[in-house]
Amino acid sequence: MTVKETAIRQQLDVLYREHHGWLSGFLCKRLGCSQHAADLAQDTFLRLLSRQRLPEPEQARSYLACTAKRLVIDLYRRRRIEAAYLEQLSQRPDIQAPSEETRALIIEALLELDQQLDTLPAKVRQAFLMNRLDGLGYREIAEHLGVSVSSVEKYIARALHACLLISFGVDP
Repeated sequence: MTVKETAIRQQLDVLYREHHGWLSGFLCKRLGCSQHAADLAQDTFLRLLSRQRLPEPEQARSYLACTAKRLVIDLYRRRRIEAAYLEQLSQRPDIQAPSEETRALIIEALLELDQQLDTLPAKVRQAFLMNRLDGLGYREIAEHLGVSVSSVEKYIARALHACLLISFGVDP
């Protein structure tokens, strides 16, 4: 371990001892569950450790709160996507239920896709979802969005390109 890594771990240890209780309480109020709060508090400190950069002492709580809030958003996003996936599975009784491992992999892929689609411009994302989820054709999408069919074609191509890059593990 380098001198810098040792110093960061010592600073993180102090940060943890001084703020873990507060952070757990902060998260418990937001989540209503002490177990989930404890998990996310740990995840918050792990994220700090992985970044190898810690906040200044006077900014510690606001930095921890901001990081924790992002993790709460991620948790809710994951729950929403998992619920939607399970709902789709339940509506298709002809499909054999996947194993827990397969289900976890599918949900991770869906989360990645959701995060990537969130980075796209609103019209691109909306056109893609209208086409893929609602089954609308390009002309219908163009009318709905108030753009040309050519624009819709470009939007769909851009979204598909982003999805393709995800499938190859490349950051767009």
